[in-house]
This record gives sequence, C-alpha cells and structure tokens, in this order.
Amino acid sequence: MREEFSKTFPVFRQQDGMLLDKILSDASYLSFSENDRIFMEGDRCSGIGFLLSGEIRVYKISEGGREITLYQIFPGETCILNASCILSHQLYPANATAIADGTLLYLPRKVFLELMAGFEEMRAFIFSLFSQRFNEIIELIETVTFGRMDLRLKDYLIEKSENDQLQTTHQKIANDLGTSREVVSRLLKDFERQGQLNLGRNRIEIVRI
Repeated sequence: MREEFSKTFPVFRQQDGMLLDKILSDASYLSFSENDRIFMEGDRCSGIGFLLSGEIRVYKISEGGREITLYQIFPGETCILNASCILSHQLYPANATAIADGTLLYLPRKVFLELMAGFEEMRAFIFSLFSQRFNEIIELIETVTFGRMDLRLKDYLIEKSENDQLQTTHQKIANDLGTSREVVSRLLKDFERQGQLNLGRNRIEIVRI
C-alpha cells in the first residue's frame, strides 16, 4: 500500500516519512464499483478519500432533474468539496458517483484535520487543488451563463465529422473552440451519458445530436 500511495501521491513523499506514515497508519483501504454513489447532497463528511485508481464524477442536480458536472476526480486527487465540508463543518453540497471501478484510501475526519494543522505538505496539496477546482468551476459558470459551449461543441462535431465519425483529441477540440480540455471532456461525457455520442480513444461517434 505504501508504494502504491507514494507513486500516486508523490507530493507526500517526505525525507523523514512522518506524514506518509501517519496517513497510512490511520487510513482504510476501500474499493468501489462503477455507478456506486460516493456522496449524496446533504451527507455528513466523516472522512476524506484519496483516490488511488478509478474515476469519480461530482455533479449537481436541479429541481427538474437536470444534471451538471462540476468536476471529475482522478488518481492522485481528492474531492475538494469533501475537504471543504470537513474544514467548514458543513454538509456535502453536491453528488459524487463512481464512473469507473477504483480504490481509495479513506482518512477519518479527525485525522485529516490533524494533518492539515500539522503538515505544510498536506495544506499545500489541498490548497493547490482548491485553486485548480475553483478556476474550473469559474470557467464552467462562464460557459453555462455566457457561452452556451454545449451548442458550440455540437455544431463543431457536426461540421468536423465524416459519416458521423470524428478522429481527434479533446485538447484539439478545446483549442479550436477557445476553451479548456476539461470543459470539452465534461461536455462530451455528458453527451455520451445522454446517448448522443460514443467516445473512444481519440475517436467520437455521433449517435444523435
């Protein structure tokens, strides 16, 4: 477990190993399957997970049932809303669901707070993720409010495809549309969940748009 965690979270490698030892001694090793619900809106955050493998989607649901992806969590990351809930003593404000089988190290709330107070490396890691996610969510707000990037992306896919097939990367699309790869990937995943696309490696198949 130590080797796997160190490889996935190299930021926690210390010369004396105190932080890493503390994390591993107090954490539980948990696995989850695709479509497992990790958090529901209103849940109490009794601990925090550090993702070793798999992928988790964090999203909001409107009263009418419409979903919007806030961000996705990949190996080497943790959920910033989860951390925020613990630090602010609030309930979880969104939903989090696994979109691929995976594993995580689960750290109890009390231990996480102790590590945040006692180790600069933990604070730097969490605050760096806060900054990254904040920028992503601001861009998402701008896209949803001002840009209608979903419509621009659909027009782009129709224009660039041949026989409903498109060979490209998410980064190439983002560059062409003047947005970030994360926004493009989020929208494409949403289209796929709605049955409008099939996504493969550097390949997009249009089913219905």
